[in-house]
Amino acid sequence: MPDWLAGLDPRIWQAVVAGTFLALGWVVNGARERRSARTLRSERLRDLHRALFAEIGVQITNLGSEARIRADADALLERMEASARFVPFIPRERGDTVFRSALEDLSILPRVTIDPIVAYYAQLAAIDALAEDMRAPEFGRLAPDRRRAIYLDYVEMKVQAFRFGRIATHLIYVYAQDGKGVAEEKAAALKVIDPPVSSPDAGPSGRSPGSG
Repeated sequence: MPDWLAGLDPRIWQAVVAGTFLALGWVVNGARERRSARTLRSERLRDLHRALFAEIGVQITNLGSEARIRADADALLERMEASARFVPFIPRERGDTVFRSALEDLSILPRVTIDPIVAYYAQLAAIDALAEDMRAPEFGRLAPDRRRAIYLDYVEMKVQAFRFGRIATHLIYVYAQDGKGVAEEKAAALKVIDPPVSSPDAGPSGRSPGSG
């Protein structure tokens, strides 16, 4: 040890040692807090994914399939064509309670799932707006051909919502089971921004996503 160090006041040494331990404590506590924050974020992400998976899953289960949506529409269109005075009753079916309550937390979702999730709920909002217009008295006063055209638009919007919902639930499930990388590969294959009419990989799962 150099002479100048040996000659330091013991109180200085005590201060140096205390400062060193204090700095180490900051480092250790900081690392612990970062691990805790990552764990908390992971748990929030998992819980939000599960809640959205459940809400979207209920909606697409109620819709059934593209074929069922169109078959139901065909039956109603036949009635509209048979009677110029027939105006279909369009129910409100928004189904976005979980999504609206979680808006402040959406930033924790990964890009691979947030895109199809937002696309699905944006489509629901558009359907709800059109349904509101179709429930208004003005809709009933339109010419029969015009009412049928608007109703067909409504049906196609529901079909698109069904597709978005299948893709969203599929990617949530893949993310939970296989991780972000695999989910991104699936998203690229499904062309999430412009989803295909039908994809064998986009089928919904009846199981709730796990914690992977």
